[in-house]
Amino acid sequence: MPRTSTTIGNSHLVIDTAVARPAATTIVERKGLGHPDTLADHLAERLSRAYSRHTIARFGAVLHHNFDKLALLGGASEVRYGAGRMTAPIRVLVNGRAAPMCGGEPVPVEEIVEAEVRAFFDERLPEVSEHLDIVFNITSNSSPGAVLTGDDVPDRTRWFNPRSIEDLRERRVRLSNDTSLGTGWAPENTFESFVRELVNHFSGDSEFTRTHAWCGSDVKLMGYWDGEKADVVLCVPQKSRFVASRAEYVRNAESVLAECHRLAALRLPGAEAWFRLNARDVPEKDELYLTYTGSSIESGDEGVVGRGNRVNGLITPLRPMNLEGANGKNPVYHVGKLYNIAARRLAERLHEATGEHAEVHLVSATGQRLDQPWRVLVRLSSPDAETDKVQALVEETLGEFPALTDELVSDGIVLS
Repeated sequence: MPRTSTTIGNSHLVIDTAVARPAATTIVERKGLGHPDTLADHLAERLSRAYSRHTIARFGAVLHHNFDKLALLGGASEVRYGAGRMTAPIRVLVNGRAAPMCGGEPVPVEEIVEAEVRAFFDERLPEVSEHLDIVFNITSNSSPGAVLTGDDVPDRTRWFNPRSIEDLRERRVRLSNDTSLGTGWAPENTFESFVRELVNHFSGDSEFTRTHAWCGSDVKLMGYWDGEKADVVLCVPQKSRFVASRAEYVRNAESVLAECHRLAALRLPGAEAWFRLNARDVPEKDELYLTYTGSSIESGDEGVVGRGNRVNGLITPLRPMNLEGANGKNPVYHVGKLYNIAARRLAERLHEATGEHAEVHLVSATGQRLDQPWRVLVRLSSPDAETDKVQALVEETLGEFPALTDELVSDGIVLS
C-alpha cells in the first residue's frame, strides 16, 4: 500500500493509495424523523441555528453557545383503536450554554428556545405540541483555563459575556475547541442509499404518507446486505385514531410490506429482499406498534443528541465512523461538527476525482488553527491517485470553514 506523507501549514497529511475496497457485506441502520434520537438531534440543531441567526442579526457575529447535550424524556399516553390521548407531557431538557448578553444588551435566550421548541413540535409531532414541559438548563459558564493572577478579568471569562464581538477570539483566528475528529467516506453503495430512501419514504413527506394518514414517523430500519440479498428489519408505527380495529392495523402493515417490495424492485433490481415489519407485534394479544402521535416519545422512550444517525444520515458499523454528536454544536469552531461535514465533503470530492472509494479522517488538536488539523489521513482505493491533486482538494476543503459556518446557519446543510 503506497503511502505519501507531507505537510500543509501545521497539518500532517498522509495519503494512502491502493487500499482495499470495502467489502460488499453491509450492515446499516437509520432512524426516521420521528425517532426520539432524531427528534433530539434535529431540535438541538434548530436551536443552534436560531440562536446564531439572532446574534448575527443583532450583533454581527455568532455568540458562543452549544445545545448538543439536549435530551427528550418521554411522556405517557393512552392508545385505543380509533382514539388516543396524551396523559403526561414530554420533558424537553435544554442542556447547554449560551451567551446571555453582548455589550450589556441581553439576548432573549429562553424566549428563542421556547419559540423554536414549540414550532419544531408543531411541525414534527403536532399531537404533542400542547403537552411539552420545557426545562431550561442553560448556563454561561466559561471553559477551564481562566486562571486568576490578580485583579484583571481573564479573557476567557468574557467568551460567554463579551463586552463586544471583538472579545470573541474567533474574530481574529478560528481555533479548534477540542481534540476530536471528523470522518467521511464515499461513495455509498446501492443498499445504503436504499435504506435512507426507504426510511425517509415512511417517516417524511412522501406520496405514501400523504395518502396514508395512519403512518407514523418513528421509523427505524436495520439492514444486512451481502451484495446480492437484502435482509431488513423495519419498524413503522401507526396512529391510533386512524386505525379502527386490529384487522385494519394488519391490513395497513401489509400495505407497508408491499411498498417495501415495490421500492426494493426499483432500487435493488435483481436482488432478493426480505422484510420483517414490527417484529415485536403479537396481534392476537393486541400488542401492536400502535401510537397516538406516531412516535414512541409519547410513551416513556427518550431521545438524546448523538445517539442516532451520523452526519451522513446513516449508522454504518462496518464503515469508518465516530461517536461525535454534531447537532447543536457551535457552527463556528466546534470540530465535532465542522470536521465531520468537511471530511464527508472531501471524501465525496476525492471519489469524484478518482472514481474509486475514498475515506477521510480529520483529527484536531485543541487550540490549533481550525483550518490546519493536527492530522489529515486520506485513504484511497485508487492505485494511481495524483498526490498533488489530492493535496489541492484537501487545501480547498480546509479553506472553506468560514463559508461552512454560513451554510449551517442559513440551513444550507442538512445533518442526519
